[in-house]
Amino acid sequence: MRTPTGRQLRFGAELRKLRERAGLNATEAGQLLGIKQAQVSNMEAGRVGMSADRVRQIACHYDCSDTPLIQALSEMASQRTRGWWEQSRDLVPSSLLDLAQLEHHAHSLRDSTTARIPGLLQTREYALEIFRQAVIELSPPDIEHRLSFRIKRQAILFHEDEPTPYKAIIHEAALRMKVGGSTVARQQLQHLLDMSDRDHITLHAITFDAGAYPGSGQSIHYAHGPVPQLDTVYLDQAHGLLFLDAEAQLHKYRTLFSRIEAIALPPEKTQDLIHNVMREL
Repeated sequence: MRTPTGRQLRFGAELRKLRERAGLNATEAGQLLGIKQAQVSNMEAGRVGMSADRVRQIACHYDCSDTPLIQALSEMASQRTRGWWEQSRDLVPSSLLDLAQLEHHAHSLRDSTTARIPGLLQTREYALEIFRQAVIELSPPDIEHRLSFRIKRQAILFHEDEPTPYKAIIHEAALRMKVGGSTVARQQLQHLLDMSDRDHITLHAITFDAGAYPGSGQSIHYAHGPVPQLDTVYLDQAHGLLFLDAEAQLHKYRTLFSRIEAIALPPEKTQDLIHNVMREL
């Protein structure tokens, strides 16, 4: 049996939350649903698929009256098509596959970064230099796989019909860092300006003058689901990606983003800052 994807694990976790809110253990839930306790465990571990009707039936047995959440979970169960990222299953870490799947299904995305341009906005040349400087040195083939994967992830911002709404808050340090040298840095800044002209993309900058602010020590990424309960935070750490979805964690990072955005420059002044940095290169 193939290891469940991040999305399948999340779906199972949400079923477990529904059961726990109903005050049921797995054995009691199995009796209500007419299945064995082991089958309940497999559902909550993301190891078995189910229909939208089955999700609604489970929600009914668990006395869940949150219609938007039930509808979102039903749609989640129905979306079984494997995406483009499956072609890279043996070429990049599994966490990157989960990230691409999460971004693909997100209703909107938010990033806050301090030392690098967000991956979804990186040029090929900028990203190449980032991968070349990885703490654990990557082989040329691995670099090419990571680079190709990152560029493919960016396609969600270019869909003609429904591009994913995206907001990025970038610290001035990232804008001024000459990753790959002046030419690459200048091309990257121009790319930011070009992307910021798109209606679904909003850029904010935080200047050095803003001083210390909440969350300044890490890159934070937030994927909005169809309902707030299905939002996800992911943190890019030295040992890999960390995905967070507990209610308290989501509340914490929603509040954090609000505070960060409150001290950031508006889009127009952000573009002015980028132009100034380009002139100084």
